[in-house]
Amino acid sequence: MDYKKTTAPNNTVTQNIMELCEETGNIYESVSIIAKRANQISTDLKTELSKKLQEFASTTDNLDEIFENREQIEISRFYEKLPKPTLIATQEFRDGQVYYRNPAKESEEQEL
Repeated sequence: MDYKKTTAPNNTVTQNIMELCEETGNIYESVSIIAKRANQISTDLKTELSKKLQEFASTTDNLDEIFENREQIEISRFYEKLPKPTLIATQEFRDGQVYYRNPAKESEEQEL
């Protein structure tokens, strides 16, 4: 998914708990789903940023050769300005873009 085009807010927003638990029927299950998705997003963003910054890594580590690289700074600033992974995950959950399943509930339904 392209996190750069997300509609998630950049600032923390108070959420209505009743709206979050409508889909699952349990607020704790909803929060757990959002937390797991936020971890996935965080990992994706971190690997993407690391790949981009690897291009600027130098093979020699001399203190005399260290200088500011304008492109590297711009890339870092761009990723800093993105919404936090928890805000992106919450927005995805509210928009119904997160696939989840509960194996415990599925096994209970099969037994009945």
